[in-house]
Amino acid sequence: MSDPQSGLPDVKVNVFPGGFNWGVYVGIDQAFFAEHGIAVSVEGTPNSVSQMTDFAQGKFDIAMTAVDNIVAYVEGQGEAPIGAQPEFTAFMGSDNGFLSLVTSPALKTLDDVKGKRLSVDAMTTGYAFVLFDLLRRAGIERGDCEIVRVGGMTQRYQSLLAGRQDGTLLSAPYNLVAQSNGLTELVKAHAVIGPYQGNVAAAKRSWIEANRSKAEAYVRGYRKAIDWLYQPANKSEAIKVLRRNLPDMSAEVAEESYRELLDPGHGFFRDCRIDLDGLKCVLDLRSRWAVSSVKLTNPFKYCDLELR
Repeated sequence: MSDPQSGLPDVKVNVFPGGFNWGVYVGIDQAFFAEHGIAVSVEGTPNSVSQMTDFAQGKFDIAMTAVDNIVAYVEGQGEAPIGAQPEFTAFMGSDNGFLSLVTSPALKTLDDVKGKRLSVDAMTTGYAFVLFDLLRRAGIERGDCEIVRVGGMTQRYQSLLAGRQDGTLLSAPYNLVAQSNGLTELVKAHAVIGPYQGNVAAAKRSWIEANRSKAEAYVRGYRKAIDWLYQPANKSEAIKVLRRNLPDMSAEVAEESYRELLDPGHGFFRDCRIDLDGLKCVLDLRSRWAVSSVKLTNPFKYCDLELR
């Protein structure tokens, strides 16, 4: 199908709301996707169960999602009742997830989290296992806290702010917005667990086979967008793009998002490659925390590294 305005082939991309979509927004705004021959349209999803269900039904072409979701559904361990999805594959790495454990102001250290109520998107996918491992490393067992399923980033942030839970994992800019509203960022996940593959671009293997030029165009357009974002001369325009797409974001949070999402050491991946060490960490966490006792050791089962 072609975009009616540009006449270019349309590529539908499904995303969670957040600043981690900055590369997609810039790729559209600066016509980097169009330069490579595709028109990208973006649609949002409220949570991983909805996203993966719609993905399985072919309602969009590309999912910007946590790679753990891809691993889970390939293995048949996902929370949505759609069975194993061996066609799902990640083909581009975006970032480490930008994950922070954010809590109510009363909690000052990880030790304070014991016995508290924490929220996740889904119990068996997404970033739940990162949360469980942060607790484990602090000597807190999963059963020492009440874990509740609330939904995607927006829902978890709003529920935490309303005081219905004591903590959750948030990605930028939600961790920044949370701090501006008095909540506490206890720890950044990468400081504790090390390399971690967070968000990726994923598609069905059959879609990539039939639309390889579109998939390659997406990677090239996205990579050009990330390169553009890292150029200091583009800072002002980049922040305008971010705030147009996230209109509730204040100028102060946008400025902080610029520093965090484009941090030289822990910001967006400049080469947009999948971090294999980070993916191995995802597999290690899933092997430890998933209900299944299967040990996952082969990262290449869940990704296509040929698209450049």
